Formats: sequence, structure tokens, C-alpha cells
Amino acid sequence: MSRSPSFSVKSELSLKADPDALQRWAVAFCIIRFDLEQGQLIEECFPPGCLTQEEELEVAFSSFPDSVSQHQNRSSIHDCIFFFRFRRQKHSKKGNVTSSEITEIDDKETISTPDEENLIRRSRSIGSKSSRYLYGYVFNRERHDERLKRGGEQKSVVILSHGPYSSVFRPLLQIMGPLYFDIGRKAIEHIASYVSLWPSPVPGKLMELPIGNAMLKVNLPPAHSLPLESGMSYEESASSMAPFLPNNQSVPQGLFHDSDIFGTFRGLLLQLWLLWELLLIGEPILIIAPTPPQCCEAVASLVSLVAPVLCSVDFRPYFTIHNPEFAQLNALQEGDKYPPMVLGVTNLFFLKALRNIPHIVSVGSPAPSSSRVAIASRSTGRIPGKPEGFGLQQLSLKKFSPSSLLNVVKLRRDGPLCLMTEHKEAIWSTYVATTKPDTSILNRLIDAGMSPRVEESMSVVNNEILRRHFLELTTNFLAPFGPYFRATTPSEGSSPFADPPPLPPFNADDFLMSLSARGVGKFLSKRMRSNWLDLYRRFLKGPNFMPWFQRRLAVAENEQHRLWRQARMKTDMHLLISRMPELEIVDCFNAIERHLLGEIQLLHSGRAISDSVAMCQKLKGDLQAVFNVLPNDMQQLLLLNPQRAALLQGSSSPELTKLPGRPSIQVGGCVIQFAKITKCITRNQVGSDIEGLHHASIKQHDP
Repeated sequence: MSRSPSFSVKSELSLKADPDALQRWAVAFCIIRFDLEQGQLIEECFPPGCLTQEEELEVAFSSFPDSVSQHQNRSSIHDCIFFFRFRRQKHSKKGNVTSSEITEIDDKETISTPDEENLIRRSRSIGSKSSRYLYGYVFNRERHDERLKRGGEQKSVVILSHGPYSSVFRPLLQIMGPLYFDIGRKAIEHIASYVSLWPSPVPGKLMELPIGNAMLKVNLPPAHSLPLESGMSYEESASSMAPFLPNNQSVPQGLFHDSDIFGTFRGLLLQLWLLWELLLIGEPILIIAPTPPQCCEAVASLVSLVAPVLCSVDFRPYFTIHNPEFAQLNALQEGDKYPPMVLGVTNLFFLKALRNIPHIVSVGSPAPSSSRVAIASRSTGRIPGKPEGFGLQQLSLKKFSPSSLLNVVKLRRDGPLCLMTEHKEAIWSTYVATTKPDTSILNRLIDAGMSPRVEESMSVVNNEILRRHFLELTTNFLAPFGPYFRATTPSEGSSPFADPPPLPPFNADDFLMSLSARGVGKFLSKRMRSNWLDLYRRFLKGPNFMPWFQRRLAVAENEQHRLWRQARMKTDMHLLISRMPELEIVDCFNAIERHLLGEIQLLHSGRAISDSVAMCQKLKGDLQAVFNVLPNDMQQLLLLNPQRAALLQGSSSPELTKLPGRPSIQVGGCVIQFAKITKCITRNQVGSDIEGLHHASIKQHDP
């Protein structure tokens, strides 16, 4: 696991940015200046006009450290990198098509097979209620100069993107930020031109992205962890995410896989299991830290703990009082329920404004009084070089020491408002965790000692240990849901042209009753208290379960569709129909025709897969084989329909007269007119034809 990108030398190119291609990765590049008279102002935005006025204001206010949170740092230059997330205003922009819009467009191309129709309906139900978010990645520079008003100036370089690609934009800002302050606007144009040349993002893959003479090598989060609001179509997000440990654990399994869990929660390691539960069941959490980099790293680390669950909690890595949604939260009275969310803040005013939020976490350390912060470091606020040993043995004993117990009692008595006078790492929550801290995992963590270089390396190792443990913990927690996603294949001797059986229906009460009877399994029973069923009950009622379950169910249905389609490709049609009675052969003809029309329409709609043409050829041959064994009177009845006759017999000439406005495609020697076929050979009409054939067959065999 690498926390910084790898680089290799590339030749310099002279390019011009393509705004349309840029949209695959970034919505806009912004330069924002803090003006003494007018406040935050967007000086540059490329491409121009891609944000509403309200969005420009929100981006501007979120791109600077909150002055109330900052300790005095009188060094000449102070750089920091952080990111924020905000809900985008609903408006139509070129290249910004939501998943629900994609679904509506795709639905205009009718698909005949019921399993494909179910997939479209499933994808719409998942994505239609989602709101669209934008991520802002910020390089902020504070320059202190006594000759300037207020003794200095602030500027931020911001990259706006639809995707939670911190592994890409953090190292990109390490290049782009200093470059802008060296050469100005040309830096934006150069960086935008290279980004527009990048290939489209491939979730879950290692990608090589060239920037000038450098090459960024970064892992993207997997598709199943990306919300459908990110603009991906259903097919792109249908990836394997079974509730079992992945074979290759080096591949990212969730969002923010490069976040610094160990460094962020170093003083609260025993509480990680409590935080894991709180996020899993969707409890509202307020995270407060001295600086924006620390609070956004804490939110990202917390979200990464629940992988591979699709995190549906509204998380805000850096939230300010200028956010439009702050007024709604501030209006909540005592007894009102907070929405499921994780807010990262630096302004101590939130401790009073949101004093009724049930869970408050304080992390990080105040910035040193005089030192330049190295932007390449992923430190969460510790002073580099400070002799600060980890002391795992002390950590284990600290829980039981009298002085530690007194401190905990004092913190609980004083409440989070004690942070107004002195920052401390602590958690205020009345929630009692079901999962016990795994001391064997804590004992495997390595103490960095005094060397900053060793500390950086050991933090990578410790993060890997923690991330693998919580991945294993989450996948074992999800394992009881596995039977609901078990795809079936056609049994031996049965027809793969029939509709596959539906997946088992889910009922929460039945699931809990069954789980209570059979137990939770050895892995969790050793790590959870006797009330573990309550955790499942809370998870089922929380905001994360249904989006994750529906997403996983859609993937299972897609996998089952793929398996049955593969079985059709391999079926020996002559052997299959030799075992069928006449009435089943008639039903088989109907099913093959329906699947063939579905494949042809997929080709026409542009959503065909690699073997669609071969599948059409195979189904056409199977249809002809079934047709050949039908009685002559049935054959004559079927051939009365000219479009069906075209499917069966093909055309002796490759050139068919094409009716105006009706697209066609050649499949083998047969050119098919889609609009005509769709209109004339609907499922109802085929059904009525077959019903007539049934009656004719029964009458023919009636003594």
C-alpha cells in the first residue's frame, strides 16, 4: 500500500484542454482568493459557467480554513490540502447526466426479457432518489507579509469532481498547487490539458495517469462503493461485491482506501470498534479537529472502516457555518432527531450550535506555533520529530489505570465544551458498543518511536493491519445475507430458455428469527457481546442497509442473468428438443424468439456486449432447429408473420429494402427491421399465436 503516487519520466507535450473530455474526471478548476473587502472571490474557473451562483458561493466558503479554528502560525508560508463535499443544486449541464436520467433514456429501448427488465427497474429504484454531490479538493496557501493588509493573504486552488477520488486529486494538487503559485493561470491550462487526455475512470483498477514529465499511479475505489449518483450507469457499477473476503486484498474494497486510520485515531484506537458500529448503523456523528486536513482525514478514515458496505450516510469531510444546510441543523431543538450524517468541523461554535448531537469525536493535535507544514506528509497534526512513542502496552493498561479512569470521568462530566479551552482527543457518546476491541490486532501495531521517517513507514503498515481487520469484520457481519444473493444455474436436462427462478425474498423479521436460531458464527461470536442481534436489528433499520442490499441484489440478478445466458450459448438444441413433448417444444420456440429479439434490440441500442452477435447467431440457429420439428400446420401459421419469417428463413439477398425511419441490422444473412418487428411481434401477440398453436395441436391429437 502506497500513500503517495509513483512517478516516471515522460516527455513534455504542448496541448489544449478538451472541456468535454475533462468532465470524465473534473467538473472545474477554480482559483479562489480571500479579499479583505468582499470576502471569498472566485478569480478563475475553467471551464467557465459550469457552476450556479449558489454553488460558487458554497465552493468559495468551503475552500479556506475557518479563521476561528486556526492557531496563530507566523511562518512565512503555510500550505495545506483538504477536501469537502456538498450537495449540488439540481440543474442540467452538459456531461452531467444522473443515473436516473440514464435509466430513463435506456428504458426507451424496450427489452423483452423479464430479467433485463427487472435489472432496469432495480437500477432505477436505487438511483432515482439519490441526490448529486460534488467533491472539492483544495490546495490552500497562507502567505504572511506584514506589508499587506491584515499581515498576509490567502488563496486556494480547487479541483471539483463528481468522484471521491482523493487518491488521484491529492497528489495532483501537490503538483498543481505550487505550480500555480509559480507560473499563474498557465498552470491550470496545462494541468487541465493533461487531465482531459486521461482515459475514463475504471473503478477498482490501478491507473497510470500522465502529468507532464510525471506519471501518477493510483488505485480507484471499487464500483460497488461508489454511489449511483456519481453518474455511472448500472452496467458500470455491477461488480462483484459478495459478502465474503476478496481473494486479492491489495485491491481497494471501499472509499478512501488510502486514508490514515492509524495516524488519525492514534489516541483513540480502543474506540475504533465503537466508531465502526456508529457508522454502520447510521448514527449522526460530529468530528471536530484543529485543522481542515485533520478533520477531513478523520471523516475519510471513518467512512473507510465500513468497506465493503456502500456508505449511504451523508458525510461532509469539511463543513462550515456558511453551508446552506447548517441553518436546518441549527434549528433542531432538544429531542429532535439528527439525520444520518458525519460532519467534519474545525469551528468550535459547532459545539454550542449542535450541542444535542448524540456522538462527538475530537481528534488531532493543534498546529505548532512556528513551522512550515509539509504538504507531502499525511500527518494528522503530530509535531514531526517529537519523541512520542506509541506504547501499546501502556495503551492496554491505560484503560484500567486509576488516573486514566479519573480523566475519563472528568471528560464526561465536563462534556465536549471543555474543548473550548483545551483541545483533547476524546469521544462523547452514550452508545454502548456490541463489538469488543480486538486486543490481538492492537498488539500487532508497530510503535514508530522517535524517527519521523520510521513513523511514516510504520503508519503504512499499521493502516494495512487495521484496514484488513475491519474489512474482515464487516464481511463476516454481512455473511448471513449471502443466501439472498445466491445465483442459480439451469439444472441438468432443463431448458435454459425458461425464465430463471427469482432470488429468495427478504423479510427482516424472518431473517432475524433465523439468524437468532443458527447463531452469528465463530468469528463474530468471539468478538461481540451477547446482544449482537440488536446490532443487526439497528443495521436493518439504518440508512446503510437498504441501498447496500438493493445494490447487491441487482448484482446477483445480473450474475444470474449472465449464467443463464451463458447456458443458452452452450446448449445443444437438437439434444434438448429430442427429449421434449410437442407442447414444450412450442413453448421453447416462444422463449427462444423472445430472447433473440432482446439480443437484437441490445445490439440496436448500443448496449451490446462482446458476444452479442455470436449470441444472435446461436439463437437464430436454435429457433430454426425448433421450427423444423414443429408440425407443418404450425409452421405455416408462424410463417404468416413476415417478420417472424425473416427471423426463421433469413434473406437470400443481403440487400433488403429499408422502410423510411426504421433502422435495421444484419444478423447472419438476415436483415431485421427493429421498429416493425417490435411493433408486430410483441410478447402478447406471440403469446396469442402460441395459444392458437396449442389449441390446434390439442385439436389435432384429439381422438
